[in-house]
Amino acid sequence: MPRHGEAARDQAVRLAQEKARAVARRHPGATVIGSDQVGVGPDGSPLTKPGTLEAACAQLASLSGASARFHTAVAVVTPDGRISAEPVESVVRFQVLSTARIRQYLAREQALDCAGSFKAEGLGIALIERIDGDDPTALIGLPLIATTRLLRAAGLDPLR
Repeated sequence: MPRHGEAARDQAVRLAQEKARAVARRHPGATVIGSDQVGVGPDGSPLTKPGTLEAACAQLASLSGASARFHTAVAVVTPDGRISAEPVESVVRFQVLSTARIRQYLAREQALDCAGSFKAEGLGIALIERIDGDDPTALIGLPLIATTRLLRAAGLDPLR
């Protein structure tokens, strides 16, 4: 849940850090990665996990022909307890979507547990006109470019 007045970007960073810290407490001495994503619709409202077919249809209809912003953050906790985090923004431009196309998509892919009601790593990519951002992996939930940057800064080169 967002805190009062908290920007989506900041919420994503906070949630990624909270997840990483929670796992790090259970695994002392480990390097832990946490990630979270917060979506914002074209009207500035949060894109939630719809939970029902009707809510998913309404959410995708609101995204038809519009752009939404997804803030994906990754956090790394090192064995000595240091934490670093980095947010990555993806702007997703959706195609104009008819009700029939939305229902066709939702009949083929279970996206009721996805913010925005689509899975870019699956058939949801067919609903998208374009994706703008610095890290193409961010939209699917873990920005790998940012993750490797944070790991290198923590002294863990992924190529070693």
